[in-house]
Amino acid sequence: MYIRGIYVPQFVALLFWVVVWEIVGQFELLMLFPPFSEVVVAIGDVVTSPSFVDAAALTAYCYLAGLFLAVVVGISLGLLMGLVPAADKLLNMWINIFLSAPLSALVPVIMILFGMGQPTVIVTVFMFAVWIIALDARAGVQHVSTSLKEMALSFGASRTQRLKIILLSALPEILAGIRLGVIRGVKGVVIGQLLVSIIGVGALFSLYSQNFLMGHFWALILILFAFALSLAELIGRLEQRVEYYAGARH
Repeated sequence: MYIRGIYVPQFVALLFWVVVWEIVGQFELLMLFPPFSEVVVAIGDVVTSPSFVDAAALTAYCYLAGLFLAVVVGISLGLLMGLVPAADKLLNMWINIFLSAPLSALVPVIMILFGMGQPTVIVTVFMFAVWIIALDARAGVQHVSTSLKEMALSFGASRTQRLKIILLSALPEILAGIRLGVIRGVKGVVIGQLLVSIIGVGALFSLYSQNFLMGHFWALILILFAFALSLAELIGRLEQRVEYYAGARH
C-alpha cells in the first residue's frame, strides 16, 4: 500500500494494530483485551494442552467434511446454473438470498433437523461455504468463450470432454470461490460448535470465557485465523498457477 506516495509494506499496518493492542492491554483499559504479549505466551499453553489436540481433531473433521460437501455441491450448482439458463433463473435468487442472509439464525433450525452433534456442525460449515462457491463457479462458466465451446464441438469432443474444457476454463473463478468458502467455513464450524454442540474448539472457547482466561481465548482465535488464512493462501497460490486459463477464454 502507498501512503502519500511512499510504499509501506502491508505487515506495517498489522504491526501498528499489534502495538495498539499491547498498549490497551498493558493499561487494562478493557478487561476482554489482555496484552498481546500475554496472548502470544498463551498460544503455547493452548497448543500443548491435551484438550486442544482432541478438540482440534474433532473440529478439523467437521470442517473438512462440511467443506468437501460444499465444494462438490457448490461446483455442481455453479455448472448447472452456468450451462442451463432455466436453472439459473430458478436457483440464482435463492442462492443470493442464502449468501446474504444471517446464517447464524438458521443454526437452531439445522439443530432440530440434524440433532445435537457433529452432523449439525458439518451442515453449518456446508451452509456457510457452499453459496459463494456456487456463485463463483457460475460466474466462471458464464465467462467461458463461446468460440471455445464451438471449437470443442467442431473437433467432435464428447459431452464429458466439453464439460472438462468448461471446468478448466472456469478454474480461476472456481478456485476463488473455494478460497472464500474456506474462510467462511471456519466461521461456520466455530458458530456450529458454540451454538449447538459445545464440542471441539467450541468447548474450549466456552471453557476459556467462563473462567475469564482471555489470553487463552484470544490465542485460540489467532490459531483459527492462522489456519483459515494459511488454507486461503495455499488456494491463492494455486489460483496464480492457473491464471493462464483465464487468458485462454477470450
